[in-house]
Amino acid sequence: MKFTTASEVDLGHEKVGKLLFMLAVPAILSQIVNLLYNVVDRMYIGHIQDVGATALTGVGVCLPIIMIVSAFACLVGMGGAPRASIYMGKQDNPTAEKIMGNCFIALIVISLTLTVCLLAFQTPLLQLFQASSQTIVYAKQYMSIYALGTIFVQMTLGMNAFISCQGFSKTSMMTVLIGAILNIILDPIFIFGFNMGVKGAALATIISQAISAIWVIHFLSGKQTVLKLKKENFKIVPSLLFPSLALGIAPFVMQSTESLISLCFNMQLSKFGGDVAIGSMTILTSVMQFAMMPLQGLTQGGQPIISYNFGAKNADRVKKGFLLQTLCCFTYASIIWLLVELFPQVFISIFTNDPDLMAMASWAIRIYMACVLLMGLQISCQQTFIAFGNAKISVFLAIFRKIIVLIPLIFILPNILSNHIFAVFVAEPIADFIAVSTTVTLFIKNFKKTLAQMN
Repeated sequence: MKFTTASEVDLGHEKVGKLLFMLAVPAILSQIVNLLYNVVDRMYIGHIQDVGATALTGVGVCLPIIMIVSAFACLVGMGGAPRASIYMGKQDNPTAEKIMGNCFIALIVISLTLTVCLLAFQTPLLQLFQASSQTIVYAKQYMSIYALGTIFVQMTLGMNAFISCQGFSKTSMMTVLIGAILNIILDPIFIFGFNMGVKGAALATIISQAISAIWVIHFLSGKQTVLKLKKENFKIVPSLLFPSLALGIAPFVMQSTESLISLCFNMQLSKFGGDVAIGSMTILTSVMQFAMMPLQGLTQGGQPIISYNFGAKNADRVKKGFLLQTLCCFTYASIIWLLVELFPQVFISIFTNDPDLMAMASWAIRIYMACVLLMGLQISCQQTFIAFGNAKISVFLAIFRKIIVLIPLIFILPNILSNHIFAVFVAEPIADFIAVSTTVTLFIKNFKKTLAQMN
């Protein structure tokens, strides 16, 4: 069998530093541009005359639901793509293609199911996530349109991972770039030009995602790709699909539990601070996403290098890839932490000019992101476990930080500290510190064992 990888890069022989640069830079740009889908919406919505602050809070209530939709794409795409990379490293491209075909069908089934559920249970879901009588109007306007584009979100996020895992970093970047630029152009046209408000923001988003989805499917069905979508691979093979979904549980938990965390934060903040506190949380979440997305891009660039060479049993390249990836992640996270702590109002003013929102969010962001500099270590180690195909530890770490540590702190700390709103926000950095300490300890122990087994 002839061994093939993407012609764009040589995952097995090119210098690791050069490879990481070639793969990570487009991935980082993709993540940043992808963030613009939601952030640009919030930026425009927050500045709608007279109702901007209320509309922003309403869209903020939708974010946990949007995270759940994205989480299912991670379940399939970020579970299947590393396994496809590992099989490519073993010189078994036909199996890698079967994995991709199975994941494609799984995404379609999940998309249709999610669309029906979102449309049928829209109101109770929004009320669950603490939409008030003032904000639910805007939340329903956004979600009723966004739900119709669920399949485009699933195709774009889920299948683009299979472009990245082959080393086609530029093509993967174009997937996101095309949609995001279109979204940036359409947002002001629909929101202000056609006077559609929140509905215009949602419509711009699903049109943009649809174009990106067409681009992804066209590429994976064309001549340039190494792994090609083929009808004969669309028949579900449990022995291929289920291990991919098992590996995808970790990123699924990481993403979907953000919804549960948002619910817990909103419940407590609504109790102690009302809509202003929830609106502040919407802004803080947006800034945190800005901080985390490039880290996801860095590890997305490192994943094909680590997975491929893990499959090829090249321990030296695996070690070099991980160390360089970790150094880059920590450096970036430290820079973001410093900027947020020194210039919080610069970040807040991007989303609102409402004086009440700015007053609360400006001090809250310093507390909320106090330990973000350590998250570079957390994400690098956690994503490397996924690159190795180690589903059990990946799932444990995802659950540990959010379910076991953070959520209890959100409810416990207000009973201990007199400033209840401060107590809710400070739960985040405390959980981050505990999680990073645990992750790094586990990783050091398991990484040495993995390298020894490879040798």
